[in-house]
Amino acid sequence: MRSLAFTTVSLAALGLIAAPAQAGMGVHKQKDDNRLVLAFHAMYGVDGPFVGDTNPVRGISGDEAPWVVKSVHGSLTASGHLVVQVRGLVFKDDPSVPPELRGKNDETEFRALVSCVTEGTTDTPTQNVETLTGFKTGPQGNANINARLTLPNPCVEPIVMILAGSEEKWFAMTGFETEGSDD
Repeated sequence: MRSLAFTTVSLAALGLIAAPAQAGMGVHKQKDDNRLVLAFHAMYGVDGPFVGDTNPVRGISGDEAPWVVKSVHGSLTASGHLVVQVRGLVFKDDPSVPPELRGKNDETEFRALVSCVTEGTTDTPTQNVETLTGFKTGPQGNANINARLTLPNPCVEPIVMILAGSEEKWFAMTGFETEGSDD
């Protein structure tokens, strides 16, 4: 029981969940809008067969060159509050990338997109919702995204993508790749 309380307090300190109520030692039910839907600490930079238009994900094509991301921390609530701190989202050190761009970002802004599977009348369509404005970045590929999005209801299998500021291409999305593994 002690580890559960410690975990709850730790997550509350990070702002990822509401702090438990102190009165009566109970935890009051959070409002539905404040529920944490997704918390992530990894993103997959566009690479391999995802590069270009051949294999779009949820209707969004990958950039024309591979990217890597050094670190990311993010969360999404049921109310559509998206917070992403991205560090080192840059072109990959790869022969397909011009040498002068390797390890650098050439965008001035990143945008974010949340892709959900939702309910139609007789089907389960994908609905993508993205930030209306970009978030400042520079050659190091660092950005802080703090946005409110109107998510579809329901929002199932959410994926968060970081997009170019200037076009509908993704650079990174929630997920991971274990380096050095061909499995």
